[in-house]
This record gives sequence, C-alpha cells and structure tokens, in this order.
Amino acid sequence: MDYKARYITEDIKLSSYEDKFFKSDIMFDHHMLVWFLSGETKIVQADATYYFKKGDIFLVPRNQLATIINYPKDGQPHKTVVMHLSVDRLRDFYAGKEIKHKPLKSPKIYSFSNHPLLESCLASLIPYFDMKDIPEDIASIKIIEAISILRTVNKEIDQVLANFEEPGKINLVDYMERNFMFNLPMEKFGYLTGRSLTTFKRDFKKAFSTTPQRWLTQKRLELAYYQLAEKKKKPLDVCYEVGFENLSHFSFAFKKQFGLAPSQLSEK
Repeated sequence: MDYKARYITEDIKLSSYEDKFFKSDIMFDHHMLVWFLSGETKIVQADATYYFKKGDIFLVPRNQLATIINYPKDGQPHKTVVMHLSVDRLRDFYAGKEIKHKPLKSPKIYSFSNHPLLESCLASLIPYFDMKDIPEDIASIKIIEAISILRTVNKEIDQVLANFEEPGKINLVDYMERNFMFNLPMEKFGYLTGRSLTTFKRDFKKAFSTTPQRWLTQKRLELAYYQLAEKKKKPLDVCYEVGFENLSHFSFAFKKQFGLAPSQLSEK
C-alpha cells in the first residue's frame, strides 16, 4: 500500500492512497469529517452501505463500526481532506451551550455532498499542507468553523456531536449478531458492548458456548456462502465485506468448511 499523509495538526490531514484499493475495518474514536478530492470509497455498516466520490463531504460519528474500502478512480489516487472532531475539542465548543438531548435511533453517516460552506471551509485548508511553520491557532479556528457550519446545515447534528457518553453494557448476543463481519480486536468489541476484555470473553463463552474467534469465523463463512450462492457476488468483494483480510485466507477457510473454493461456488 502506497500511503501518504500530510498534517496541519494530528486532527487535520491530507490523506492519499495510490494502490488499487485499501480496505480496513474501523471503529473511529473521534467524529471524522471527510472531503473527497479524488477516488472513491465504499463504506459498509451492519445495516447500510454508502458510496462516496470526488466532491462528496460526509461525517462518520465516533464509535461506529465500518468496513472501509478506498479505490483510486480515473487514474487519480484516493485523496481526501480529513478532519477529526475530538471529544475534548467538542466539550470545549459546547461548554455553556444548552443542548436538549433527544434519543437517536442509531447514529448514521451524514452526507453533505457539494455543500458550498463546508467545501469552502475544507478547501481553505489545502495551502496549509505545504507550509512548514503554521500558526498554532489555525487548526482550532478551522475546526470551530466546521462545527459551526455543521450545526447550521443540520439541526440534528448537536445530538451527535454533543453526546459524550461512553458505550454502556448492552446485550452481547444482539450486538455480535449484527456486527460479526467487522474484523476488530476483541478489546474493541468489549468496549463497544460495555465490557472489559475478560468480561467480554466470559460472557461470550456463556452465550455462544465457544470462543469469539471460532464463532466469528463460522458466521463470516456462512454469510460468505449466502452472498456467493444467493446474491451472486464476486469472491473478492465477498471476502472483504464479510470480514476476511485477504483472499487466500478466505479461500482456504471457505474450502475447508464447504469442500469447494469460493470461485467454484460462484461459477455454479
């Protein structure tokens, strides 16, 4: 993977992937505002799939599981301006502001494609990536500007940005059944279900009568079989969407489980 990144601060970067594609399973610790300069991205969540391209702007809320696949496009690299909206910075921004919290069904990815105010804010960052000596308050000013614009264009966004609660203990079975396709460390699954790693493993064994890794592999293979046989998807797409890291490992595990390679099932 030929990855390049230039930073104004640790919260603002210009990110570029030159390879054919790059895939990662991610849980964001901070809200992430992204503006596309070139390339395409496919974001797969438990209940939705999103596609973004040049000119698109979107916000990914923190603590959301997602499989992200980045592609170059039309001979151009996958290039984005990325701004992290950290909890600490948002606490400072919302200090003294009265926000009437309303329960959200489920945090989602918010799209602000081609919005002139947000595009102007993010485009104004470009010259700073080529500078060596940047005024310390520039990043802070730009992030505050971006938050203010988000609040103007979407009245619901305060319910996301001003929510500083950490995940509480939730039903482990329901959560894992919805999110098994995301290839994250067990510590992350524990955190998102409100448990320490030790408690997560103990509760998992009690609920499923097996280890997390064995259960995850089995569930991913079952989903892969369904997508190949019923949805007629390509083995490469299925491999990454169900949580495997590379095609060779996926093919080996699939053949061991079902007696034929993913390509053979796909051809049938």
